[in-house]
Amino acid sequence: MKLNYKRTVFVGFAFFLIVAFWQAYDTIVPKILTDKFGLSQTVSGAIMAMDNIFALFLLPLFGALSDRFSSRFGRRTPFVVIGTLVAAVLLITLSFADGAQRQNLGNAVDLTDDPATVVNEYEQGLGTIWDANPTVQFELDEGGFGEKRPLQELIADRDAFTSIPMTVTDADGKTSTNPIYTGVVVPARQAYAAQVTSANPGPLIAFMILLFFLLVAMGTFRSPAVALMPDVTVKPLRSKGNAIINLMGTVGGIFILLLGVVLGTGSDANALMSYTAFFGTVAALMLVALGIFVWRVRENQWVQEMRDESVRLHLEETPETDSAEGERRLSRGEKLSLLLILSSVAFWYMGYNAVTSKYSVYAGSVLGMDYNTTLLLANAAGVVSYIPVGFLSSRFGRKKMILSGVLMLGGSFLVASFMRTDSSPVLMNVLFVLAGIGWATINVNSYPMAVELARGSQVGKYTGYYYTASMAAQVITPVFSGVFLDMSMLTLFPYATVFVALSFVTMLFVRHGDTKPEAKQTILDGIGGD
Repeated sequence: MKLNYKRTVFVGFAFFLIVAFWQAYDTIVPKILTDKFGLSQTVSGAIMAMDNIFALFLLPLFGALSDRFSSRFGRRTPFVVIGTLVAAVLLITLSFADGAQRQNLGNAVDLTDDPATVVNEYEQGLGTIWDANPTVQFELDEGGFGEKRPLQELIADRDAFTSIPMTVTDADGKTSTNPIYTGVVVPARQAYAAQVTSANPGPLIAFMILLFFLLVAMGTFRSPAVALMPDVTVKPLRSKGNAIINLMGTVGGIFILLLGVVLGTGSDANALMSYTAFFGTVAALMLVALGIFVWRVRENQWVQEMRDESVRLHLEETPETDSAEGERRLSRGEKLSLLLILSSVAFWYMGYNAVTSKYSVYAGSVLGMDYNTTLLLANAAGVVSYIPVGFLSSRFGRKKMILSGVLMLGGSFLVASFMRTDSSPVLMNVLFVLAGIGWATINVNSYPMAVELARGSQVGKYTGYYYTASMAAQVITPVFSGVFLDMSMLTLFPYATVFVALSFVTMLFVRHGDTKPEAKQTILDGIGGD
């Protein structure tokens, strides 16, 4: 019994394009909302939770619909194709609303048009911000608990304001973000953006309408895309199959982070840059991945081969049909385990999503770091660890691996709580590497535990359950964490640590959905080779 490695990789291209989109969404959209539209962290968090609110209804709905759908292309493939095409078009269109707001902001956004005049235009931009905001009230300290003071009491005049550098260099030659810049200039710049948005809300309205339809489009095919892996993979191999799927997704996320490095999306000087090239490239990457998926995946054929193999290996007594007749009833213990699995999923997503949705803002304001490099290392660590984790899960079981992953993730967040601008960037990168390994360990095993309790005709339905739990958490956590972040940016990692710790407690009591460790295997079996 061996996983078909190539087949799983081609199925994984659907997840590749999904994660590529969400990586772009999670890192860029909150920056647009706060930097260009001037929205508060709380309001931005509420908007960032919107996709998860839609997902609460869309993912179980379309997962169940795909269970019952039938076509010559399969049950899941049509959802993936149509949803991706619509999302790619809307993503490109979204850049026009972003560009309209950039134009409204005036010369304060012309920081990257011509490198030869960047200093002059930067100063002109800050002058515009100063002229519009001499009485802006904001906190004195980086934690956000200081006394509110107007801008003119902190900075003497326009010239002093425009001369504040974005970076400073210490005696050892180390360059970092200037805390005065992040504490004074950034809040003033965002207040200026809020005034512009209030005077002309058209671009924000257009942005929100397009974002609404874009998120709906993405919600229509995530469950069908993810359900395709267990559709074509026998139950004992689903942790390994999920490792390959998550590996493909992580590669998609890395492509987006590399794109961010190339385009400088994490640079302070580019806070108000145009994202047309960024969104266009992301859409193109999604379409290329979709093309490969359509070219190589033969859903109906592969599903039937999986069912035949399941019968041959006595994993199923008879080949399952596409109908929902004869749905398997869970025992009382299985229901409790499913509830605990879904609770664990909700808790670790409460912690993890708080970090991923706000780290691009946190990195600049608290750490003085470019978020792209740190997140890139975390994703790279996930890529390296997915295959070994799949192998180890076959040896030690899914539950034990999840618990070890939760410890790594929570421990990394706990230590990161004490990091500041003067802390070692190397240590922060190491922590995110450990967090990436921990998250990979969790992801490889949690979804297979949930669908282990489902029949083949119910995989889409149970996939919907899984994503309902994760999305419910992601509805709450951007808003909830945003409230704390508006009080103090320093609450981000302690907040995440608490919820990850709660997931460890609930997972301890799970009794079903695990897989028995397999007999001795070769390493080739462990990575799914033929």
